[in-house]
Amino acid sequence: MNDEDTSGEPASQDRLGGTRLWLLLRLNRWVFTGAILAVVYVVLVAFSVLGVTPLRVIVDTQGSVGFFFSSFIGAIITGTSIVVTISQLVLSQELGAVGDQRERMQESMAFQRDVEEIIGSATSPPEPAAFLYELVDGIHELATEFEAVMEDERDDNLQAAVANYVEDVTGNAESVTTDLEDAQFGTFEVIWNALNFNYSRKIYDARKIRANHEDSLSEEATEQIDQLIDALQLFGPAREHFKTLYFQWELINLSRALLYISVPALTVMGVMIMYVDGNALLGTTFGIDNLVWVTSAGFVVGISPFIVFITYILRIATVAQRTLAMGPFILRESERDEDLG
Repeated sequence: MNDEDTSGEPASQDRLGGTRLWLLLRLNRWVFTGAILAVVYVVLVAFSVLGVTPLRVIVDTQGSVGFFFSSFIGAIITGTSIVVTISQLVLSQELGAVGDQRERMQESMAFQRDVEEIIGSATSPPEPAAFLYELVDGIHELATEFEAVMEDERDDNLQAAVANYVEDVTGNAESVTTDLEDAQFGTFEVIWNALNFNYSRKIYDARKIRANHEDSLSEEATEQIDQLIDALQLFGPAREHFKTLYFQWELINLSRALLYISVPALTVMGVMIMYVDGNALLGTTFGIDNLVWVTSAGFVVGISPFIVFITYILRIATVAQRTLAMGPFILRESERDEDLG
């Protein structure tokens, strides 16, 4: 299954940095799942030494561990079926008559031509990472050209505002394009870098410069900043389109992962029900009853499909939350401007 590289360290330097977001977004989903299951396993085993009723006594009373694991079978089958069905319903939206597909194709080609016209490219790349790379790089070039137009401007406040704005665009664009060079769609790197380019703020700042210094801007400078804003406006639909494709990709991965893990989980549940009772696995290991080790492992296997589901949905939900508003609107309080309100 395609997934992201786990060798990188938390990206604390970019605007999406932080340990929490790194766990929710960048950490490999299988590693994340394994870490959660390991914590659950340790907690279950640790409770056996806290003076609670011994597990073997409880199992002797019930006759076997079947009372404990039988409910997992129905839950795994039902849960897996529901998730796969929902995924198929979402993906079914891609199906349609030839006329609908042709219209989608025409709209996609029209969007590409708009991007090519704005950034001055003959043809835009077909790969999502390369397409975003060219678009962000084009925005960077337009910002640089805008600054060059303002070199002869005598309004010091305007020059300072433009210099600060271009510096922000340059730093953000260079960081994003560097990371996009080796990114491959199907991994999270493409969406991560699309999220890392805060185009909404850049639209607001550019419009603010144009509004506050309208009288000082020459006709050429006004055209240049308008073209820059147009390019930034194209980044929003591009990001949303690739985000939608990525969500569909992840739903497919989630469905496949649940199908992979459900059969082994059901098999383990069957073994626990059929062969493990109060007389099984006598003795201790490291001072802990062997029945505790095995039963805890069986519980972890039983909940593994649910944990896989959680880790995938956490990423999808986090991305969706951070991209609720497309365009010039900024929902995160950390990006509020000092003159708002």
